Amino acid sequence: MLKSYLVSLATGLLAGVIYSAMHVQSPAPPIIALLGLFGMLVGEQLIPVCRRLMQRQPVTLAWFRHECVPKISGTPPPEGESKP
Repeated sequence: MLKSYLVSLATGLLAGVIYSAMHVQSPAPPIIALLGLFGMLVGEQLIPVCRRLMQRQPVTLAWFRHECVPKISGTPPPEGESKP
């Protein structure tokens, strides 16, 4: 897990060095880029929610916490919670 963070950081640093060497600014201000990434992560969870609603299954907080939050936050599901 830590390795993926380090690879991501190193890739970002490399991109920053390349932008600086080429005398260009990054394509988006950092907050806009982060909001865009967050939107992508949340948007990916719309399909499972819609599928569940179409199958007339409840979208409960426990289900959302187990199925969607780990994919958005990148953390494992909470311990001790069974899959709803």
